[in-house]
Amino acid sequence: QLAKCGACGPGYATPLDAMKGPREEIVYLPCIYRNTGIDKPDYLATVDVNPKSPHYCQVIHRLPMPNLKDELHHSGWNACSSCFGDATKRRNRLILPSLISSRIYVVDVGTDSRAPRIHKVVEPVELYWKGNVANPHTSHCLGTGEILISCLGDPSGNGKGGFILLDGETFEVKGNWENGEKVPPLGYDFWYQPRHNVLMSTEWGAPKVLANGFNPADVARGHYGRRINVWDWSTHTFLQEIDLGQGSIPLEIRFLHNPDAAEGFVGCALSGAVHRFYKTEKGDWAAEKVIEVPSKKVQGWLLPDMPGLITDILISLDDRFLYFSNWLHGDIRQYDISNTRQPKLVGQVFLGGSITKGGPVTVVEDKELQCQPEPFVIKGKRVPGGPQMIQLSLDGKRLYVTSSLYSGWDKQFYPDLVKEGSVMLQIDVDTERGGLKVNKNFLVDFGKEPDGPVLAHEIRYPGGDCTSDIWM
Repeated sequence: QLAKCGACGPGYATPLDAMKGPREEIVYLPCIYRNTGIDKPDYLATVDVNPKSPHYCQVIHRLPMPNLKDELHHSGWNACSSCFGDATKRRNRLILPSLISSRIYVVDVGTDSRAPRIHKVVEPVELYWKGNVANPHTSHCLGTGEILISCLGDPSGNGKGGFILLDGETFEVKGNWENGEKVPPLGYDFWYQPRHNVLMSTEWGAPKVLANGFNPADVARGHYGRRINVWDWSTHTFLQEIDLGQGSIPLEIRFLHNPDAAEGFVGCALSGAVHRFYKTEKGDWAAEKVIEVPSKKVQGWLLPDMPGLITDILISLDDRFLYFSNWLHGDIRQYDISNTRQPKLVGQVFLGGSITKGGPVTVVEDKELQCQPEPFVIKGKRVPGGPQMIQLSLDGKRLYVTSSLYSGWDKQFYPDLVKEGSVMLQIDVDTERGGLKVNKNFLVDFGKEPDGPVLAHEIRYPGGDCTSDIWM
């Protein structure tokens, strides 16, 4: 009956309706100066991605934050398709949690979508005092109009998988979302599926351990994540942990978009595996490994075995394709998930990475490639870094990619990326048979920004997208 409402709320009635939504014309990206040696605030960039526009592939607006060294990272909305049935709601505020400073910026994108402005700043002390949490990461809007944000730690930099709730009108911190004594030891990303009364969260690592770079010894010390944590959606209590193994580091988690689906996928950075999680006949949850990217034996690198480092994954709105990036190996992959238990690789493209020919790393044993890939060059620019954050157009035909993971790790793994700035690229997707091809006319070079090279991270569309919107 929602689809018939004369005046509907934000977003779309169903994921398939969203696929018929308008083509993206602008995108928002947080741009980070922390760890670059440039003493300027992070900012929100608005980029024109409309091929008919005279400003195609250009940054058309920059909104600097009022502080230095925030480490903007991911973004979310004040309202999305979860509020579709509520005509009083508008998607007009972008939520920008700062991973390191623990500030949360609320940005007004409703007054002028092409020139966002700061609406409100939630100071870290609010998170510390009202929730005993810090290092906010993922935000999703709830059907209630509230905003739920997952956190990585406590105010002292130790790991803690707690959550914070913001009021959707005033953006005041209301306190923790979770109830009960039990809270997971680590936090990161989350997704929820109300029809199955469940929220799933993942684990990166303890903030003070990962903040300045990756030390492999910290994995054995238990400072990095290995679990999917299962929560009861209605009572907000921690129910179950699904252990994916030491050294897995499960990051981005995605349910299928169909709100009836009782399954989804999680990408594990360090183990190079994608696990399918699903509801069992008993009614609890389990996971099985369905994709594995083998590590490569290398010389001239931090370790003798180089993982792919799966850092972002997403699912097309029709639940047909799964995409992910291997930030270190340098490729993006497309899998057909018509059979969720047996994903089939149908597209792959290399966009840089750590194993390109002529670089410092020699691959001595590779279970997948015959030879090391060529460096990636576009419009005469040799692109530093590897593919990281990805965003898919609503119709599934265009995949946007940026190359920065997190400034403290960029500096360690790709020093040239920090010196030259990151890029945004666009890949054309064959949605019939599968297949990926770089659009050679598309390059946003964040090395040419007015205050110097910057690290652009997550990509967000003004009207919502595959990674922001959840259907009830």
